[in-house]
Amino acid sequence: MNFKGFSKKGLAFLDDLKANNNKEWFLAHRAIWEKEIKEVNIAFIQEMGEHLQVLVPTIKALPKIGGSLFKIYKDSRFSPSKEPMKTKIGLLFWQGSGHRMQSSSFYMHYQSDSIFIATGIRSFKPDLLKAYRAYILDESNAKELDKILKDITKKGYELPQAHYKRYPKGFNKDTPYAYLSLHNSMYAFANFKPDDIFFSKKIIDRCYNIYEDLLSLQQYLYKI
Repeated sequence: MNFKGFSKKGLAFLDDLKANNNKEWFLAHRAIWEKEIKEVNIAFIQEMGEHLQVLVPTIKALPKIGGSLFKIYKDSRFSPSKEPMKTKIGLLFWQGSGHRMQSSSFYMHYQSDSIFIATGIRSFKPDLLKAYRAYILDESNAKELDKILKDITKKGYELPQAHYKRYPKGFNKDTPYAYLSLHNSMYAFANFKPDDIFFSKKIIDRCYNIYEDLLSLQQYLYKI
């Protein structure tokens, strides 16, 4: 299937799923999921992956569920909600041999009323958090990240809020760029509403331009 834009019927399906979030309803409407979401998103992954390989030749773009397309079913181990399915679609392109969620990546998720496009790592697990803090203890590394983040925000992109209120071991208020140690993630993002571009092939160019703008952060985190 050639990617021609995301599906309006797919967004309508996600709206309906919010009101009917149960396995029985999903199975009865699975054909819509297959055609309007799965097929469309697999085609997007294939084409977006080819574009991203221009920026990062070793980027991983796996056009399958559990690869670059997140599963529709929630993992009950990590979800406080009893609803069995997600009502947003997640897509991920990552670099490196580690777990995809702990790798520097290009990400997107969308639902019926919003699209979120980001680059970086959404959450540091303990080992990665430790490596991140050790890396930015070096003042030259911290200075580089500080500059990247300032350049990104000047372009109009947003950053996550600091997660911690107290400085971790090895940092204090006098440590250069100490604010960076208060984060348990590092990414930059843009939000927008579904529009004509989202439903056309032009969404590839929009995503590419955003990912290109944020490439310096993606590559910085890949070094860690």
